[in-house]
Amino acid sequence: MDVRNAKLNSSPANSGTNLMSTLKHRLNQVYAAIREAEHACGRPAGSVQLLAVSKQQPVTAIAELVAAGHYHFGENYLQDALPKIQALADTEVEWHFIGPIQSNKTRSIAEHFSWVHSVDRLRIAQRLSEQRPADQTPLNICLQVNISGETSKSGVAPEAVVELAHSVAELPRLRLRGLMAIPEARTDPVEQRRPFAQLRQLQAQLNQQGLKLDTLSMGMSADLAAAIAEGATMVRIGTAIFGPRPPRT
Repeated sequence: MDVRNAKLNSSPANSGTNLMSTLKHRLNQVYAAIREAEHACGRPAGSVQLLAVSKQQPVTAIAELVAAGHYHFGENYLQDALPKIQALADTEVEWHFIGPIQSNKTRSIAEHFSWVHSVDRLRIAQRLSEQRPADQTPLNICLQVNISGETSKSGVAPEAVVELAHSVAELPRLRLRGLMAIPEARTDPVEQRRPFAQLRQLQAQLNQQGLKLDTLSMGMSADLAAAIAEGATMVRIGTAIFGPRPPRT
C-alpha cells in the first residue's frame, strides 16, 4: 500500500484555508491505511504507531494535528525543531529525532526529545547518555541500520548491530528500544518486504541474546504495508499528512 497514491488534497499544509479539515482528513486517511494493513496481515488493530514526520512544517500545522488528537511527531533538523518544541511545550506532544546526528548537537537532542531513532555510533550514544538530564526519563533509543548497504545513507552495518546494541544497552540514562531502517526504495511488494524481514530477524536475534527490544521503526508512505506485514511497530509518514514540503531555507 502506497499512501502517496491516496486521493489527498494536494494543497500545502500551511495554505491557511480549511487547514484543520485538510490535515485532519489526511491524518484519518493514513490511520485508515495503517488499520487496513494491520488487518491484512492479521495483526491487532492499534499495534502500529503513527509518527507524523513534521520536518520543515510550520508549528501551526503541528498544532492543528495536536488539536485533532495526534501527539507523536518526528523531526530531522534540530534547528528547525527547537522553536516548535518551545511553542508546543504546554502540550502532550512526544518528540522523536529521526535525522542524522552531529556530535555538536547531542546535548540539545538529549535535552529536548523523548526518542532518538538514528543512533549508529557508540560515541553518539555515549554523548546522549552523558547529556540526558537526570530529572528526565531515560531517552528512548533506536539504532539505525543501513539494511540495504547504501553508501549514501547513514546507519550501522547489519553485521555490526549486535556489538553496538549490547554496548548501548549498558549506558545509563538511555533505554534501547529497537531498530530503525530506511531501505532502498523499491516498487515491488516482495522486494519491499525483504529488508524489513532482515531488520525483524536482527531484532529477534538481539532479543534471544537477552535484550528486550519492542520497537521496529520502519516504513514510510510508499512501503507502509510491506513494513507492517514484517512487524513494524512504528511507521514514519510525512507528505501524505502534511502535503508537499516547502523548500528548506
